[in-house]
Amino acid sequence: MSNLQDPIRGGIARGWKISGGTPGNSPEGTHKAPPSTIACDVVIVGSGAGAGVTAEILCAAGLSVVIVEEGPLKSSRDFNQKESEAYPSLYQESAARKTEDKGINILQGRCVGGSTTVNWTSSFRTPAGTLQYWQDHFGLQDYTVDALAPYFQQAENRLHIGPWLTPPNENNDLLRRGAARLGIPAAAISRNVKGCWNIGSCGMGCPTNAKQSMLVTTIPAALDAGAHLLVETRAQRFVIANGAVTALECIAVKPNAAQSNIAGAATKIIAKHYVIAAGAINSPALLLRSQAPDPHGHLGKRTFLHPVVMSAAIMEQKVEGWTGAPQTIYSDHFLDTQPIDGPIGYKLEAPPLHPVILASSLQGYGKAQADLLGQFPHTHVLLALMRDGFHAQSAGGSVSLRSDGSPSLDYPLNSFVMDGARRALLSMMEIQFAAGALKVLPVHEMAQPYTAWTQAKAAVEALPMEPLLTKVVSAHVMGGCALSGSEKLGVTRPDGVHWQISNLSIHDGSLFPTSIGANPQLSVYGISNRLAQGLARGLTGKSPVLALPTTLQKTHVQGIQAAVVTA
Repeated sequence: MSNLQDPIRGGIARGWKISGGTPGNSPEGTHKAPPSTIACDVVIVGSGAGAGVTAEILCAAGLSVVIVEEGPLKSSRDFNQKESEAYPSLYQESAARKTEDKGINILQGRCVGGSTTVNWTSSFRTPAGTLQYWQDHFGLQDYTVDALAPYFQQAENRLHIGPWLTPPNENNDLLRRGAARLGIPAAAISRNVKGCWNIGSCGMGCPTNAKQSMLVTTIPAALDAGAHLLVETRAQRFVIANGAVTALECIAVKPNAAQSNIAGAATKIIAKHYVIAAGAINSPALLLRSQAPDPHGHLGKRTFLHPVVMSAAIMEQKVEGWTGAPQTIYSDHFLDTQPIDGPIGYKLEAPPLHPVILASSLQGYGKAQADLLGQFPHTHVLLALMRDGFHAQSAGGSVSLRSDGSPSLDYPLNSFVMDGARRALLSMMEIQFAAGALKVLPVHEMAQPYTAWTQAKAAVEALPMEPLLTKVVSAHVMGGCALSGSEKLGVTRPDGVHWQISNLSIHDGSLFPTSIGANPQLSVYGISNRLAQGLARGLTGKSPVLALPTTLQKTHVQGIQAAVVTA
């Protein structure tokens, strides 16, 4: 792939300002030691959804911007569809980040582009019911469907978010067919892709630059406008005095996130304004390390995960869930028929299947697991995203610091959440049997493969729904720095500025007062877009918007169908 077709290599060749990084772990020409002191207008911590949108808008307003990213800079040349390389290099804790009691495994990006580099492209606007709840309970009167619509539309235009125009793969179509046979509505998921090759390895980084992540869109735009990117650099703490940040102290880290012992590796950044967009575990942790004011005890609290449970099934036909667009069909039936503040509801989707992630998720060992993996091509999986944060018994988790300053998330899986988990397993199993499953295996340590719905239903109704027995995972971390219309209700003002720190903003999923109830990336794009435009106006008087997408670049591989290119 040439530099022209690889926006990272092409930008480096044009002279992008990039510092940090370890030789051999980042593209040639980028691993230069950053200066010990940097002055700029705005420093942004993180490079994911909120950071990328904010960086492009602030640079367009003429501000000097520094972006601080703890993870490495990778490009499409590095994305080779190998799980053994992708998870250690692109994810927090090698895709094995866990809650304090190890009850929930969390997938979160740790690289330039953040989770947008490794997510599955699913794009939903913030549901109307979620926004109404925020208005009613958190004083966010300006967070309405109509008020946010133009900012979502701009993000959708910029990132080419729209319907996927090719048929779903078998893994997703089984959800559609099974739901239809039970009279359960299902619909298509919009995706942020352009010229997608439909190869299915989105979670390991897009090797064709089709996924419109921050890695290939807003971060390159910001770098072209003169932004300075620091990679493999951890924002360690803010220096705070008299209600304002006076500096950000950073340290170099190794590719495995351990502190580097490179002499002179510390950097102090002095800015007029500071933006945190490090994700809903690392953003609260940075504020905790900085001993930020928290007069009402909200910092790091009400952290939500959309706790996920799964059901596997064996089909007579091949499913080959590793091929094709990873998530294209969903059902909100078990959200729409459930009061938002009642027993926990859940969204159904079909995740992509790859050997390592499947083997580490399914229960069993030895011959039993070998037999399951031997049927991998015929395996189908459904997942249920539980909508946490809307009920008194669903208060989420809490971020705290370990003795070394690293973050820890405690998320109790109480009886309220686990009641939703049981109902979700029953719903998914019934759909899989309706879709023609030969056997169904709910992912629970005490479950067995079941060959009939009545047998499966009776077994799951009797299972103890307890942490560590019930497999729970998450890829959606939200909350901990909640927006609120009053400082007594949250950490952050409706305009994204910290209630007690005048020159500090937060632009990521940690802002959400509850979970979204849908895959959150578009919520982060749209809300951060609005906040970044407001910040740009406040700092410069200018009102830039996200750039319109460029025309589709030619690819060196021929024969892509027009429907795929325009998706």
